[in-house]
Amino acid sequence: MASRITRECGGATISVPRNPCAAIVFAHGSGSSRHSPRNQYVARQLNDSGFATLLGDLLTPEEARIDQVTAEFRFDIDLLARRLIEATTCVASAFRDAPLPIGYFGASTGAAAALIAAARLQDEIFAVVSRGGRPDLAGDALAHVRAPTLLIVGERDPTVIELNRRAQRAMHCRTELTIVPGATHLFEEPGALEHVARLATRWFDENARGRQPVAQSS
Repeated sequence: MASRITRECGGATISVPRNPCAAIVFAHGSGSSRHSPRNQYVARQLNDSGFATLLGDLLTPEEARIDQVTAEFRFDIDLLARRLIEATTCVASAFRDAPLPIGYFGASTGAAAALIAAARLQDEIFAVVSRGGRPDLAGDALAHVRAPTLLIVGERDPTVIELNRRAQRAMHCRTELTIVPGATHLFEEPGALEHVARLATRWFDENARGRQPVAQSS
């Protein structure tokens, strides 16, 4: 396991391996948080492959409490996208002395927020990965995403597969839809999450190679 340094940034956790090649910001959704064991696992695998990661909550504690009862905030995609852009600014500030390309890893409704944020930030985001995501909820923003986007869905999640296919048809950037054999929505089956981590690592590595950091918006 590669050594890494962990630090706090605006209530989020940044993990930085030695000589990182890029930074990946996680966007949680559907009532999840930075304590999601699935996203933490993927983040550790990315750290071991040379990527810095940021795991943060896109909802305040009060919003999260309300959301557990009403589920209203997890579908406020524009709010999640705005919070994700704030987290992106935090990452850019943390690495201002040695800027890194920034990518997004989104799960469930967080994937839609990641795509909206990528559409707004344009070339500031070098790649996006969606795990069991709802990219369809990004709506008209899909056509404006420039970052190469990998859509990962479980084979036993047919409704979400179809929603991802529809979203892919609406996008004009480089996209790839990969279906993980035998996996359900949460990728809880043996080996499924490991497969996701390998796919995400490959996608980020391919798209970060030779990529120069872009100055972040204020």
